[in-house]
Order: sequence, then C-alpha cells, then structure tokens
Amino acid sequence: MWMSVSYMGVFAVLYSSGREKTLIVAYFFLFVVFFFFRSKPDIKMEPSSGRPVDYQISITVIEARQLIGLNMDPVVCVEIGDDKKYTSMKESTNCPYYNEVRLFKLKNPHCTNSHEGSGQHQFYHKWAILSDPDDITAGCKGYVKCDIAVVGKGDNIKTPHKANETDEDDVEGNLLLPEGIPAERQWARFYVKIYRAEGLPKMNTSIMANVKKAFIGENRDLVDPYVQVHFAGQKGKTSVQKSSYEPIWNEQIVFTELFPPLCKRLKVQIRDSDKVNDVAIGTHFIDLRKISNDGDKGFLPTLGPAWVNMYGSTRQYTLMDEHQDLNDGLGEGVSFRARLLLSIAVEVLDTTSPEIICSTEVQVETVSNISEVRTVPPLGCYEEFFLFGSFLEATMIDRKTGDKAISFEITIGNYGNQIDGVSKLSSSKKKKKDGESEEEESELIQNSSEDEADEDRDLVSVSSTPLMKPVITDRNYFHLPYFEKKPCVYIKSWWQDQRRRLYNSNMMDKIADKLGAAGVTMQLKRMRITCSNLCSRMKQCFVMLCCSLLLQDSMGQQAKQIRTQVKKNTVRDKLKLVQNFLQKLRFLADEPQHSIPDVFIWMMSNNKRIAYARVPSKDILYSIVDEETGKDCGKVKAVFLKLPGKKGFGPAGWTVQAKLELYLWLGLNKQRKDFLSGLPNGFEEIKAAKMGPSLQSIPPVSLVYNMKQVFQLRAHMYQARSLFAADSSGLSDPFARVFFSTHSQVTEVLSETLCPTWDQLLVFDDVELFGEASELRDDPPIIVVEIYDQDTVGKAEYIGRTFAKPTIKMCDEPYGPPRFPPQLEYYQIYRGNCTAGELLAAFELLQIGQGGKADLPPLEAPTDSERGPILPVPLGIRPVLSRYRIEVLFWGLRDLKRINLAQVDRPRVDIECAGRGVQSALIQNYKKNPNFSTLVKWFEVDLPENELLHPPLNIRVVDCRAFGRYILVGSHAVTSLRRFIYSAPDKTSNNWATTEDESDREKKKKKKKKKGGQEEEDETDERVLDWWSKYFASIETLKEVYKNQPAHSNGHAHTHASGFCRPVQVYNKELESEYGNFEDWLHTFNLYRGKAGDDDEHPLDDDRVVGRFKGSLCMYKLPLSEEITREAGFDPNMGMFQSIPHNDPINVLVRVYVVRATDLHPADINGKADPYVVIKLGRSEVKDKENYISKQLNPVFGKAFDIEATFPMESMLTVSVYDWDLVGTDDLIGETKIDLENRFYSKYRATCGISSNYSVHGYNIWRDPMKPSQILAKLCKDGKLDGPHYGPGGKVKVAGLKKQTEEHLALTVLNHWEEIPRVGCKLVPEHVETRPLLNPDKPGIEQGRIEMWVDMFPMDTPAPGPPIDISPRKPKRYELRVIIWNTDEVILEDDDYFTGEKSSDIFVRGWLKGQQEDKQDTDVHYHSLTGEGNFNWRFVFPFDYLIAEEKIVISKKESMFSWDETEYKIPPRLTLQVWDADHFSADDFLGAIELDLNRFPRGAKTAKQCSLNMIRNDHELPTISIFKQKRVKGWWPFVARDENDEMELTGKVEAELHLVTAEEAEKSPVGLGRNEPDPLEKPK
Repeated sequence: MWMSVSYMGVFAVLYSSGREKTLIVAYFFLFVVFFFFRSKPDIKMEPSSGRPVDYQISITVIEARQLIGLNMDPVVCVEIGDDKKYTSMKESTNCPYYNEVRLFKLKNPHCTNSHEGSGQHQFYHKWAILSDPDDITAGCKGYVKCDIAVVGKGDNIKTPHKANETDEDDVEGNLLLPEGIPAERQWARFYVKIYRAEGLPKMNTSIMANVKKAFIGENRDLVDPYVQVHFAGQKGKTSVQKSSYEPIWNEQIVFTELFPPLCKRLKVQIRDSDKVNDVAIGTHFIDLRKISNDGDKGFLPTLGPAWVNMYGSTRQYTLMDEHQDLNDGLGEGVSFRARLLLSIAVEVLDTTSPEIICSTEVQVETVSNISEVRTVPPLGCYEEFFLFGSFLEATMIDRKTGDKAISFEITIGNYGNQIDGVSKLSSSKKKKKDGESEEEESELIQNSSEDEADEDRDLVSVSSTPLMKPVITDRNYFHLPYFEKKPCVYIKSWWQDQRRRLYNSNMMDKIADKLGAAGVTMQLKRMRITCSNLCSRMKQCFVMLCCSLLLQDSMGQQAKQIRTQVKKNTVRDKLKLVQNFLQKLRFLADEPQHSIPDVFIWMMSNNKRIAYARVPSKDILYSIVDEETGKDCGKVKAVFLKLPGKKGFGPAGWTVQAKLELYLWLGLNKQRKDFLSGLPNGFEEIKAAKMGPSLQSIPPVSLVYNMKQVFQLRAHMYQARSLFAADSSGLSDPFARVFFSTHSQVTEVLSETLCPTWDQLLVFDDVELFGEASELRDDPPIIVVEIYDQDTVGKAEYIGRTFAKPTIKMCDEPYGPPRFPPQLEYYQIYRGNCTAGELLAAFELLQIGQGGKADLPPLEAPTDSERGPILPVPLGIRPVLSRYRIEVLFWGLRDLKRINLAQVDRPRVDIECAGRGVQSALIQNYKKNPNFSTLVKWFEVDLPENELLHPPLNIRVVDCRAFGRYILVGSHAVTSLRRFIYSAPDKTSNNWATTEDESDREKKKKKKKKKGGQEEEDETDERVLDWWSKYFASIETLKEVYKNQPAHSNGHAHTHASGFCRPVQVYNKELESEYGNFEDWLHTFNLYRGKAGDDDEHPLDDDRVVGRFKGSLCMYKLPLSEEITREAGFDPNMGMFQSIPHNDPINVLVRVYVVRATDLHPADINGKADPYVVIKLGRSEVKDKENYISKQLNPVFGKAFDIEATFPMESMLTVSVYDWDLVGTDDLIGETKIDLENRFYSKYRATCGISSNYSVHGYNIWRDPMKPSQILAKLCKDGKLDGPHYGPGGKVKVAGLKKQTEEHLALTVLNHWEEIPRVGCKLVPEHVETRPLLNPDKPGIEQGRIEMWVDMFPMDTPAPGPPIDISPRKPKRYELRVIIWNTDEVILEDDDYFTGEKSSDIFVRGWLKGQQEDKQDTDVHYHSLTGEGNFNWRFVFPFDYLIAEEKIVISKKESMFSWDETEYKIPPRLTLQVWDADHFSADDFLGAIELDLNRFPRGAKTAKQCSLNMIRNDHELPTISIFKQKRVKGWWPFVARDENDEMELTGKVEAELHLVTAEEAEKSPVGLGRNEPDPLEKPK
C-alpha cells in the first residue's frame, strides 16, 4: 500500500463465472493526499508529514451496468494494497445488483494532512468506468456504481438521504471521477527515462570491502544500485548496476495509463540490490500537475532531462539505519543522498492504430545516452557556485549536548561533507575520464571537490566552524561564546546553471508572500481591521498580481477582474477567491526542475551529527535583480536545529537543539564580490593563516566586530490563557522563560492554573548586539518565550513556545507615542504542531546611550509586598481597567466521575476571574440531587476595557470531604467572555402576526392546480396516508435541496409536500447543531482533569472529561443603567437571570422514536450486521433484542419507546445499536448520547415538535397534550407579553385579552414565533434528526447514523396520547403477469444438416431480478427459418413491493446454514432472454432485455417500429411505470454484444405486462403457460 505516494489505489475487479470467461478491471483512485531583513522562523518546530494516522475505508458496491459479455455471472473484487474482498456472485445477468459493503482498515499509514478529491473524503453513488488492462483498444467494459468513503478520526461523512436511486441513473453524467477530469479519457504512454545517478553513499561496511579486496584483489564501490518507479498502482525497475557510486543505466520505463491519470504523483526511488533485502537509497516524488498545464496553451507532462536531488538519512552506513523511513520518502530528509538524471514524457495513443500494443504491462527499454542525442549540452553549462555562511550567534544549545565541544558544518550536495561525503575512489574515476578527454561525459558528471580548478585553485573550502566549548545560559540551555568574533564557512561547488527557473520561483514566492502579508488570511481574525482597510489592501495586492509577467494569462485576467469587483459588501466572498489565488501561486512557485541541492546545517559533537536544519537553495540564491533574489539571501536568519527523523517527533522534537543567527549567501563564484554586503556593519575580515595577504578575493574564516550597541530589554509578561494541561489534576503550574541573545530570565511560578496572570516585568540589562544602530532598529533579533510547568519532583515540563520581535528605541529617540509605550499583543503558543495557548505580552528594546541607564524611562518599584522584588507591568502598558459585575447562574453538576476511587458526594463550584471570585452553595448529597439550592450569585472585578484583553474565567469543582479536606474534581477555563456580555433587548416591536384560514389555503391550492393544467393522477386519499408518507415526501424535498443548493445547504429541508401529505422536517444532522446545543440560557461546561493528550491532530480531550457543570454567566459594566432595573417583575435576587424555571427534580415521560439506521459498520464476517436498539436513561434500560433485523446495514426499526425519568438525576439518554450474535455476547456497533435536560428547559421548546398543521385524528394527529392556543398563551406569559389577542381578518396580536378561537390560528403564530421581537425564537418543529453513531473503541470514527426524535412530557401535566405508529411499512403483495405472444427477427444459430438452411429453435426465459431460482421458460418454437416464434405463453411472478422506496423485498436464507432469513431490497427489474434450444449440447444464449418496472420505454406497436434505439436512447424516450399503467403491451428488442463489443439487435419480442395486487390475483387467478384458469390459445 503506497500511502507515501499520496494516493490509495482502489482496485475493483469484476470476474465473470459465466460461459464466456472474461476479466474486467476498473481502476479508480481516491486521493488522500493524505495544501523582513531577518526571516521569520517557523514556530511549529515539528515536521507535519510522516505522522501515523488510522483510516477506515468503506466501499459500497451497489450495482453494475452494461457489462460486456453474454449471460455472465459477475462478482466484484475490491482490492486496496494487498487486501482483497469479494461481493457475492449474481447469476445470469449483465446488470447485477449487490448493495454490499466492504470495509478496510489502514493501520498507521503515513499520510500528509490535507485531503483532495471530492472535498468531503467521499464519493457517493458514482459510476466507475471498467476497462481491461490487457486490452487498451477495447474501450469501456461497463460501469460499477459505488460509494467510497475514507474516514479518519473526527471526520463527519455527510450521506444524503436514501429514499430511492432514480437520480443516479444517468451513468455518463455521474461518473466516479474527480472534478476537472473528463468522462472520456484516452490511453497514453508515460515514458520515464533513467540516464544515470551520482553521489551515491556507501551501502556496505568497510570491513566487508576489505574482505572482498583480500579475496578478489580489487577495490570496488560498495553499492549495487537500480531505479524503481511507481505510478498508478504499477511499478517498473531498471537493471542493477553492480558496484558503482556513479551508475549509468540509459533505460526507459514505460507505463500505459488513461490520460489524464487519476494518480497525480510519480515515485522514483534508487534502491540498493542485496541478496537478503533490497533497501531504498533515496526517494523523489514528481507531481504531474507541476510539469504540465491543462489550459488552452497547455502541454502534456514534460520534465527534463534534469537532475533530481534525493534526500534521506545521513550518509554514514549502519547495519540498522534508524532513519530508513526517510530514504523511503516518509518524512523530511536530513541529508543529501544522491542525484538522478531523468526525463519524463507523455504520448497520447491512437488506439485504432494496428501497431499499438494492447497490454498495460510496464515495459523497460534501453535508450541512447543523452550525450549522443544532442550536440549542445542539454542540461545547461556547469558553473562554479560559491556558498558563504557566517554564524553570528549560537544559543539555546540543549544541555545534553552542551558538555562537549561543538562545531557546525554546512553542506550543499556532497560538497562540504567531511565525515561521509563523496568517496575518493569515484574522484579517481573521474580524473581518468577527464584524461580520456570525454568532454561532454565529464561535464555531466563532474562533482568533486578534488577537481577544483581555476585562477583561485588555492581556495580550499572551509565547511565547518572551529570546535568550541559551550557556556551555560541557564539550567536548560547553553550557548557558544562567539561575542565579537563570528566564525565563517565557505564552499565551492559545481552545478548546471538552472538559476533562471529558481529566479522565477522566487518572484512568485515574493508575490505570494506579499499577498499573504496584506492580511488576506489572518487580518480578519487577529488584527480586526475594517472592511474598507481590507478592501484597499486587497486592491494593492491585485495590482501586484496583474503586474507580474510570470503569471499565466488566465490568472492575470482573473486578478484584474476581481480587483474591479472588490467592494465593502463583497469583500468576504472575494477573500476566498484571493485565498485560492494564494494557493495557486504557492503551487506554481515550487519548481520541480532545480539542479542545486538544498543546504544542510549540522551541529557536530564528538565527530557525530546531532541536529540539523535544512534550507532550500533557492531561498539563499543571489541575483543582481532584487525580485529574483531568494528571500533569505544576504540576510540574517534565525535557524532552529532539530533532531533527525523520528527523534524529532513528540516531546524530544519540541526541545530546541540550538538556535542560530545565521547569514547565508549562495551565487556564482564570479558574482561573489558583494557576498558580505548584507551583514551587519562594523566588522573586520580575518583570513585563514596559511593564505598570503596578497589574495584579496579569499573569503574570511571569521569576522571581528568592533562596533557594538548596548541595550536593555524589557519583557512585559502580562498573562497567558488556554495553556496545555501538564499535570494529572488537569491544570499546570506555569512559568515563562524568556530568551534573548545569550540572556535568559524566568517569571514566577503560578500554581494550578491554565490562565496565569503574571503581571511581571523582566529586565535584561547590558544586552550587547553587534552592528550599526540603524540596522538594529529596523531589524532586531527575535525573542523566544518558552512556557514550562513546574513539577515538585524532576525537571520542569515543556508546555509550548512562541516568538516575538521587540519594539526598539534608540537613545536619540523620545519615549512617547505612537510607538511607545508598546501595546500588549497576543502571541500564539505552539507545542509541536498543536496550539497550546496564547501569551499576552509586550517587548521593548531600549538603547543605553552615553548617559547610561539614567536616560531610560524609569521603572516602577514593586507594589505588592507579598510578591517580593517582582516588578509589575507599568501602567502605560497594562490595560485600562473598568469595574464589571459578573453574575453566575449555578444550576447543577452532572456525570461526576470518581476521584481517587472515591465517589464525589459534597461538591462545590468555585468561580475565579482576575483574582476575584465567588463560591456556589454546597450540594449536600450529590447522588440524591445534583442541583444547587442557591441559583444566582455575583461578584465585582476590574477588567480591561478592551474586550480582547479580558482574562479567562476559571471554573473549578472541589469535593468537600471529612476533616476539612478539599479535593479538586475538575476545572474548566472560559477563554472568551464576549458571548456572556449582557446586551439590552430591542424594545421596538410590532406584535401583529398575520395568518390565514386553513380553508382559504386549501382553496388557493386548488385554484393553482386548475391554472397549472390537469394533474397526472388524483390526489391520494388521506385515509391511505401514514407517518411514512410524510417522511418520504420530506426526504424527496431534502434531496431536491441538496441537488439545487449544494454549496449553501444547511442540512435540513423546509418541506412542502404536495397533496394532503403534511411534511415533517428532516435534519441531516443533530438537532443540537441546528439550535446552538440548546444553550440559549443554560450552558454546559465540560470539567477536565488529567494531562492533555499529545496527539497532534486531535488532542484527546474527551478522555479527560470528568463531569459537566451546568450554569451560565452574565457580565456587564457598572454602573448599570436604570432602565434595565425598572422593568416590571424584576427580581433582584435573580439579577439578569429573570424568568428562568426552578431547578427542583421533575418527573418526565420520555418517548424515543427510532426510525432507522443507515450505513452501519459491518459487525459480522459476511460484511453485514444483525442490529437491534438499546435505550438507556439513568438506571432504566430497554433492550429490543428479540426484534433484531437480520443481516442489514440499513435497518428500518420504526419503534417508539417510553421511559419515565427524573430530571436532573436521569437526563443523559443513550441510544445504542448492537449486533445480535447467536453465540457469545452482542457487539456494540455504535451509540449516541443526548442531553435531555438542556432540551427540556430550552426556550426553543424542544419537548415536542410543533407540527405544521393541527389535526385531531389521522396520520397527522397533534402529539402534544397542550393545544396550540395553550402553548401560545404560556409563551406570552413567560415572555411577559399580554395575550394572545385575536383580531379580525385572520390577525393575531400578542397583546390584549384572550378569546376562544380556532387552534390553527395560534399554530401559525407558533410557526412564526421567531418574528416576535425581544422574546421570539424559532421553535423546534415536528422533525426527524440524524445522529452519528460512535464506538468508544474506535474514537472519532463514525460507525453509521441513526434517524430518530425525542418527545418529553412532564408528568404533572395531562398525559399525552399513545405514540404515533411509525412501524415499518409492510411490502405490498403484487403479481406480475407476462404474456409472451410472439418473437420476430431472432438471429438464426443452427445450420440444417441436409439443406444447410439457417434456423433456430426459439424459446424465451424470464425472471424478476433477485428471483433467478424462479425463472420461467416458454415452450420451444422449433425450426424457425425467419426468426419468427409464436408462443402465447404466460409467466406469473408474485413479489412483495415497497412503493415509497421503489424496491422489491425478498426474504430468503443465504445458505442452508443460515439461522434465519435475510431481507433484501432490490430494484424491480424484469429480465427477458431469448435462447436457441439444442438437444445434445448446452442451449445457446441469443439476446436479452432488462426492463426497470418503474421506468421502461413504451413498447412499439409493430415489430417494424421496434429498434435498437429503444435501448440506446432510453434516457431521451418517454418512460412508463407498470405500477401506474398496470397493463402494457408492445414490442421490445433483444440485444447482445458482438465480437467488437458493439450492441446488436438479436431479436424482437411481443409481450404483454399486467400488474395486479394480491387481492385482485385471488379474485381472478390465471394459470402458468397455457394452463387453466384463463388459458391462452395454442398458436396455430
């Protein structure tokens, strides 16, 4: 399984076990690709790729159509990697129906993080094209309809409702192809030419080499390389070149694949051949999209000939390479391994040409040497490049390394590599070749420092710094004492001159950087800039885009067009377009053909490689044109070294191994005169001692700075929030460590908090920085802040890291606005690739002039005597505070887990914000009543006026135990208080809501019908309607919503079904997501305990939840305006929480309706499950085990369950689906949990959904014990509104006196309740919600979905009526009577033995799909010379049918060993076949027709009018349904495929189809064939 190639090949094989043994193969691929002077460093220290992820792949094979072959018995094989799974076999059909699910689990494949394909990680009801890989000239071999879903942790697969499959019958318009791929693709050949490689590392030990030398007598290269190429699930490899560091292959690997291919990447790997185990030397991926263009002026994938560089583990050979994964392309390579000369070309094939080889097998051919093909050097001339680096600072060296002497090495390719670089042997080979004067040959492969020639032959590369012993910075880190003497390195190297490509790439990168920096992606979130400001910035960006000559024409035109359309009201839409531009630019900027390898910086200790950094060569490449220069060329860059390979993952990778301030310059040797120009000024060059003073051009080995500036750094550490929980209590004891240059300081430790407010000023005195003052002002060095958790035992635990740049004040500048004092800013803290909180701080760097520190702004003395000599953040920088009151609603605690094996008995909640807080009342007995006795308390606190700077509010739950002990149960930090800020309601109101009489509506409906013409059929009688009529009508509307508005669909349908059928609102999601978790006034806060998870993608917070606190907050500035307190009925004890219900225990009847489940996870070996429902609420549990549904993954339950419960003790409802097993315990498939309490008390009134109309009987009966008028009166009373008042003309005013009125008027007001000002909101309608089923053993991965709803009725109100009957509809019994009257023009198969005349012995066979065992034959019409046959023969097919789902229901045992019958639902399709009967051999199949009884072409009136077009153009012709027409007669064609797979007419049949119900069949029975009763005449 080549997950590393970024695609998964889903490989489906259709086997036929019929007479004609054919093999049809389909490939379809699911892409799981699995998007300053000083440069800004990457805060995320850990590499993102290479992380192991678990995936679940679900393939549903629904059916196949148009399969090539005669009377076949097809079976589908689904293959992923080495795993194969098969469907069941279907007999005698070219259109098999399966509807079978096959599930694959991928354990820890290495994937990247973005997903590509359909955008939702799934394809739904798509048709895969089948093709034969052994015969590419044959064309399409048929289609397979399937669903494919790739589910990772936390993925939510949105499946449209499955009522029927009529919409997906358009095969051509619904193909399984990613967006942008044409339906008809041509075959193409992909030529990958492999010429040679160079710079290969040793792949054997020197001991083995010495043994070989002793026996053989010659010294040989220790590697046997060959190249292996993977593409589209196939692989090809070159020959093995024995013992060569510089192998020459001159071979091409040819792949044959459809174009454009679904596989977008090509994997090229150099491997070492070994008798025991071949291993990868290096891997390179080529993205075909980067070497092709599909536009009007586009070109096919084309590359090279070009050198590609391969990276992987370090070059030093070890028997067990711990970084071997890097050589396989998994993760970031840490060293140059080799480079390979190759080219790629694509040729689209003309499959009609007779010379075409039909097979798709990979071919390997030899090609001529590249130097023999062209006279001009094809790769560009070799140029001498010069790389210079200066180490200005080396700090934050990990203490594990700090006790030994350290040096730094810089390499580019094998140049500069002193430990494990190029072997001396290969150099001698090259010299030999040079002596033989093979100019072009030597030019292509010259790559050795031994060959350094030219006018400065004496210049020997210096690639590493001198060894130096580190000095202690603090307890964690060391630094090297470079001070004024900065070591330098320089390397000469030779590469083909491909700079132009890299220059283009740099230009696009700079445009993209400016576009990103202009605020396109982050400004709205972080800077909170205004729309007009954003407009102007975006327009500036588009000016840059339009002016760029590099962009494709289409992109330039699009940019101009968008620029003119950017207005204040369209800015958000255009923002998305700009982000797409940004992605395209980044994609285009990645150059696939650069010959210069990346630069590696290694930290060396004891002659071993410790940590590294990798710098792309294009980033430091010099050009005389500024726009073409790399972004880091000639600039000081902060570089963080990390551990190689897997060592860099997890906690070890979070520690900085070293931080370098590094200056790099790469360019042509002849352009190197300005290579020092970007360094800070004020240095002297120190040359190597052995070099003479006359050589001015020799680079320095070190720089000595005689100019330095002295500064004071002030770090204003105010607070942090949402920090990572590092302790088992779910909290941390955080402190911050600030690093600047070689200095380090720490804040104080604050105990047990995730939101520390340090309010501390750290002062760094006498910070020496080298260079001119003006340069430092514009471009100061970065500050590193690390947050740690203090532990009483052992060392402090790392929490996260962030970077900042200080605001600089030079000694000649005044300390005042606008730059000073600096404003507090939020800095994102990262832990690996995860966010781990935010830091609120400000940093200023103040130059100390001649007058010393006296000239600096004065420091405030410590104000808090308890904190000792800790300086607070000064007043000008700390936020301006205002007085706020925070009211807390204490409702109750739920689901508290045991702490230290003891149950929580007497809990209390402590609320704290900015040092102030309040405690709840003590719950005396948590088991008896977990609610609080005192509901509302408040406290006053000083908070910043700027809402963005508000500190978090901490909620802690403690258990009060004997002897005055308090145990922390769990905690929660509310990071943003914005949603709890009180806002006064809008009092402007027009309380009139207009409605109209029900009868008026019916009249209007009828009028509309008359205008629109006659209806096809009469309206359904209301007596035959049931709840399922509403449900299916609603689903049809939901499907229309999804079809018409896929981009804006919000997961539910506002249904308006026709006729008498009243709709129910179907939500394709949980009800909570539609109504904000029902947190309109009662919020749920999860309480956390335990250490947070370190899974990068999804922190395992669910495992840390130890309970829930229910309550709310209300926050407002003091003093409060008098208008608010003067309202009628204001209760001062309740504060802002007026009109909330009491929280005493209440008895409730909970009625759970379970409609059906869809896409359940298979639980049995046969790929099915035997599901049943279990309902659990508190201690009550209802198991519906005896009503399990056999072998179904989409079971229809149709059950209602009543459970009595007491809120709040029993408020968490669990609905589970189990798999029934005959032996052993039943397995949990999945479960969903619903918090009923929030629903019960919500103002959205989720107790019982409001129906769209009021009925007192029938299928649409009113379910609620309260009538609409009573509900409306209660809502008015609760909202302190008078009313309702019913006015004339169908008006209802929510004011005035109540009068008795019709219920539907009140119901209309309820359905428009959200329009009522101040108190209005959308009431929950009559609905069905769809909830995901989850299994704790497979966290985060959906195991199916369940459709259900819940009604709740308080026991102290009138009892509700009986539950609505939603039991599954029983299929209706029908009988299909098919009379075969005649055949005509049936092809003649037999030759007469005596006369030689053609004839056929014709008979017709028929059956309903799924009932092949009940197939029926006519008698035989012998010796037909014209193809005419007369039968007058009747087939009778009884079947059960579900009208709403348009499916036949068949119940039968799968095998003789099955315990019970399995129910299948399949489309109603009639198959008729014509055969030639033979006496002494098997009968010959002549042709067939399959009619979908719901939609099939009307039969021709005469045999002459019957043609092949009735089958070919079936989508264009009008169709009929036997279920509506009841009786139909006509001629239909028989068809088969000829030798060329073309459809041909093989006969015609005159048939009569007559559909009757079981009751009608009983009243007027008929016989089979020509038998009684109602016999048919024998043909004459």
